[in-house]
Amino acid sequence: MHSDTNIRPVILTGDRTTGPLHLGHYVGSLKSRVALQHSHEQFLLLADTQALTDNAHDPERVRRNVLEVAIDYLAVGIDPTLTTICVQSALPALAELTMLYLNFVTVSRLERNPTIKTEIQLRGFERDVPAGFLCYPVAQAADITAFKATVVPVGEDQAPLIEQTNEIVRRLNRQIGRDVLVEATAMVPTVGRLPGVDGKAKMSKSQGNAIPLSASPDEIRDAVRRMYTDPDHLRVSDPGKIEGNVVFTYLDAFCEDRQLVEELKVHYRGGGLGDITLKRYLEDILQALLAPIRERRRRYAAEPDYVLGIMLEGTRKARERTEATLAELRSALGLFVLT
Repeated sequence: MHSDTNIRPVILTGDRTTGPLHLGHYVGSLKSRVALQHSHEQFLLLADTQALTDNAHDPERVRRNVLEVAIDYLAVGIDPTLTTICVQSALPALAELTMLYLNFVTVSRLERNPTIKTEIQLRGFERDVPAGFLCYPVAQAADITAFKATVVPVGEDQAPLIEQTNEIVRRLNRQIGRDVLVEATAMVPTVGRLPGVDGKAKMSKSQGNAIPLSASPDEIRDAVRRMYTDPDHLRVSDPGKIEGNVVFTYLDAFCEDRQLVEELKVHYRGGGLGDITLKRYLEDILQALLAPIRERRRRYAAEPDYVLGIMLEGTRKARERTEATLAELRSALGLFVLT
């Protein structure tokens, strides 16, 4: 680690371990994490405990994907000497902080959280929402504050979770009479959420519309061929629509030649540019992007003990950090400590 670790901003981010990561994760967060690890003290949380909030019926899925997601991190360029990769369930201070914070939050406040309300509707829970799922904002507050993170990258739809974290921070600091916990700032990416290849929803492995980071050349080719374009663009000579056209959404996200993308849009709108030609161009970009990631992923997957060693060391470091925060908070609140 750099010698200036203590003065660098602390960033906490991570992923639920419910499946291998895909291009939506790459453009939404992984690419920026690789850059941020050089300027921030970055902790990456393999969120297996959180994954159980709506996967308790399939704990094996959560367990096996801890390693898969860690391999994805390394494959895209996360450097374990710069970023601490840790396992959420192996950090007991997070669970204790969650239980402590639940005393400072009401059920009605949790139910009003826009992110949670939306997710409950999407999953069809209604009043059968698992308590762990409803309390997820409190668990996330425990994650963020335990590391004393000041920056948390989230999608725009997740920003209310950061505000709820800061509410908990302010209430506890008022209770103590001084600032023990620190507030965090949401870092919302400029790139919007990447749609699935079908154009109907966000990219999701469960919906079969995702391109995983481990995708083979044939899988990439097939996914691009299936991409939703303009259903009214029946002939090459027909003018085409850019809005809602998944191919152009992906070109905006992955093509570094901005001028070329704008020229392609003008050509497509005016007619004379076929979907097959457009998709072939996008496929070349995605093949070039994923080939080195896929190769690094193959090498790391062949050395699971090496990856596990990185996770063990990162979790040990994270445990020290989180337990120090817990001890400081317990002391500041005047809680009984048996020594």
